[in-house]
Amino acid sequence: MEEAKSQSLEEDFEGQATHTGPKGVISDWRKFKLESEDGDSMPPNKKEILRRMSSQSRDDKDSKERLGRKMSIQEYELIHQDKEDENCLRKYRRQCMQDMHQKLSFGPRYGFVYELETGEQFLETIEKEQKITTIVVHIYEDGVKGCDALNSSLTCLATEYPMVKFCKIKASNTGAGDRFSSDVLPTLLVYKGGELISNFISVAEQFAEEFFAGDVESFLNEYGLLPEREIHALEQTNMEEEDIE
Repeated sequence: MEEAKSQSLEEDFEGQATHTGPKGVISDWRKFKLESEDGDSMPPNKKEILRRMSSQSRDDKDSKERLGRKMSIQEYELIHQDKEDENCLRKYRRQCMQDMHQKLSFGPRYGFVYELETGEQFLETIEKEQKITTIVVHIYEDGVKGCDALNSSLTCLATEYPMVKFCKIKASNTGAGDRFSSDVLPTLLVYKGGELISNFISVAEQFAEEFFAGDVESFLNEYGLLPEREIHALEQTNMEEEDIE
């Protein structure tokens, strides 16, 4: 099933990636800028330069190389001439990353912490979830130090790692309350493919008395239990755009 998805993904991606390599990216950017520019506000000579750049024949190698040499300075000026050009370039980069993100983000998605009510529901979640999914289960109990802070932290992480399934269940609801006394809470269990891959008892002892989502994220990353944050690249682009503005 996953192989079929990957194959479909690759075929779909190839259908859109009409340009490859640095020169192809530049050509795509030229087309994007030409399409996004307001025809009335863009000087005719500037528009004509962009059109010539973007419509050059890919088959005529000599002609393309000559045009590339001839237009290199003009291209640089077009990109860096004013703030509008810089904003357009950043808009194009952001769109490219969003397209890439959409293509690569396949598989189940969650985005919040699931409350498991019974031991049977706990087992069903572990056994029936897809094998590619990482499941993080917090065993907690009301009134136990660290449990509330960990629940709040996992709620934040669930939004940042939507491909990870975060769950929580009270120790008294697991059907094995004697194994999860307050001495070992809060406990984090991590499963993948129906197998327990990590078990952290009294996990709050790994943090300062007051801890937050970033602390839990760093701890889980030390053990390689979280995927790469899929929104990191987009966040970085947004920060760059805000700095420019």
